[in-house]
Amino acid sequence: MKNTVTAILLLGVLCLPPVAGTAVAGETIGMVRTASGDATVTRGETSLPADPGLKIMVGDTLVTGRDGSLGVILHDDSTLSIGPGSRLVLRSFRFSPSEGKFDLVARISRGTMAYLSGLIGKLAPEAARFETPSATIGIRGTRFAVNVGEPSSR
Repeated sequence: MKNTVTAILLLGVLCLPPVAGTAVAGETIGMVRTASGDATVTRGETSLPADPGLKIMVGDTLVTGRDGSLGVILHDDSTLSIGPGSRLVLRSFRFSPSEGKFDLVARISRGTMAYLSGLIGKLAPEAARFETPSATIGIRGTRFAVNVGEPSSR
């Protein structure tokens, strides 16, 4: 049964259009699905309101205020839910099933985030990584949540 599911998943991935290829800085890698309160996307020196439908690119910084939250979906169907008072940078993203190349690196420097893996997490879990100021989270499952607080004064 597991081999059948894996074969169906791989067959589906191979049928994806080549548009779902690699992403470099400046290319769309996903979009904002939901936003509430104070939520922005910083791209270079520009701060954009995080309205639903806004395209997300490599290098974007997702920021929420004390009353803000964001829901983002990436091209591999990974979802990120970002809670109030958070800051997350999408450092790299590569989704190229036809080449067997996958990469997802994000850094959350404060706040909360929940991740639900998409195809990168299923096909190449070692390629998905989330960094915090004090630890790196590798993906070995399908979902997790993290809370990054203020550094201790020790």
